[in-house]
Parts: sequence; structure tokens; C-alpha cells
Amino acid sequence: MKRLLVLLSLFLAPFARAADAPPQITVYAAASLTDALGELAKAYEAAGKGKVVASYASSSDLARQIERGAPADLFISADQLWADYLDQRGLLDKATRLDLLRNELVMVAPADSTATLTIGPNFKLAEALGDSRLAVGDPDHVPAGIYARQSLENLGVWAAVEPKLARAGSVRAALLFVERGDCPFGIVYRSDAQSDPKVKVIGVFPPASHAPVVYPAALVAGHHSAAAVEFLHFLTTPEAAVIFRRYGFVPGSAG
Repeated sequence: MKRLLVLLSLFLAPFARAADAPPQITVYAAASLTDALGELAKAYEAAGKGKVVASYASSSDLARQIERGAPADLFISADQLWADYLDQRGLLDKATRLDLLRNELVMVAPADSTATLTIGPNFKLAEALGDSRLAVGDPDHVPAGIYARQSLENLGVWAAVEPKLARAGSVRAALLFVERGDCPFGIVYRSDAQSDPKVKVIGVFPPASHAPVVYPAALVAGHHSAAAVEFLHFLTTPEAAVIFRRYGFVPGSAG
């Protein structure tokens, strides 16, 4: 009998450890959230509330992965477009969708650059670029690039600048082009510029020249757990707001 009890305890031990293990939450988030969400995930895990596994990429790439059945619990997009894309296909839990963050669109240059640009109607961006290129997220699908195109069109310089674009697969990739000196200028979010000491902000795009930079978040329909619900709530707390602000984001949809 004693031997049987020992064998039984050995057999049940892995199941007991699994039951005691904190729940795992899988988050698919826009690349611009890498640093802020990484710190928040560590804080959440340190509190013993759960393990956060995050996948970062362009919102468009993530949305298509979710559409193909990727096991995400939570989706955080850098624009409404790709959240709407999933929403219209019944792939998001509508009741949980909220506008989590806001951001700004800025022009950056390498930190040691002496270039100056005054952003406004018909500003001389194409002339400043010369034979070089402007780093942007691909305007065909990357949210930062979509915002950039909207702004450049409204400012009357898109036609002259479009042939000079260095199209990147994400806003972080566009930032890297500028950081390495491959491009003299780039259009990224303020949060990205703030995270990289190798670049500096040389101008802010007028908010009225593009759609508001809003980050909607929602639980993925049919996948999420109680742990994912709790983590989404955590991202709306004052504790999370302090961290988001430190990285250049503004919590909430307004104010």
C-alpha cells in the first residue's frame, strides 16, 4: 500500500504543479507597444497573477494571423482599421473592446543630425530628402504608414514624397532605418522616438492632418480566458497608466 501511495503521488505531481502554475495570457500587440507592454507584463508576472506571452508585429500582420486561427487571447492594434477588420468577421469579443491608448505622429532624424524641418502645408520634405529616402511603415497596411500618408496628403506633399519612401514592415523597422543612418528622416510614433536615444524628434505632425492615433484593445472571441479578462482590466488601471505614460503613450481615448 505504501508503495502504491508513493507511485500515485509521483503520478499526480505534474498535475498538481500544473494546477498551481499561473495562467498564461497570449497577447498580440502592435510593434510600437514592445517596450511598454514588456514592462507591464513583467510587473503582472511579478505579482503572481499570470504569465504574459506577447507577440509583436504590424497590426495588419497580427490581425491576419488571428484570422487564420492563431491562439491569441488579446489583440491590441495601433489603429481602428485592423480591429474593425477582425470585428467584422466576428473574431473579437465586442463587449470587451475599448480604446486603450493614444499616440502622436512625429518626424525623426538620427540623434547627431543637424537637419531641421518645419512641418506644415507644402513643407519642403522632398527637397530635404534629395536622393535619400523617408523611412515609414508601409502605407498599404502598417498603421503608422497609413497615418503618415494621410498627413502627407493633407499637407500637399505626398505626390512628391511617395517615390522616395523606404517602406518598412512595421513602425519599429522604420525607426531602425533612421537609427542606423540608412534614412535621414522617418515618420514614427512619439512613443517609438522616445524609446530610442539614437534618434531625435524634429517635428510633430498636426493632429488634424490625420486620423487620431488610437490603440483599440479587445479579447479574441472564443479564445480568451478569465485570466485574459483580468489582464485587460490591469492594462486600464492607474498603475498601468503610469508605465504607459513613461513610454510616451496617453492612456484612454481622450483627455
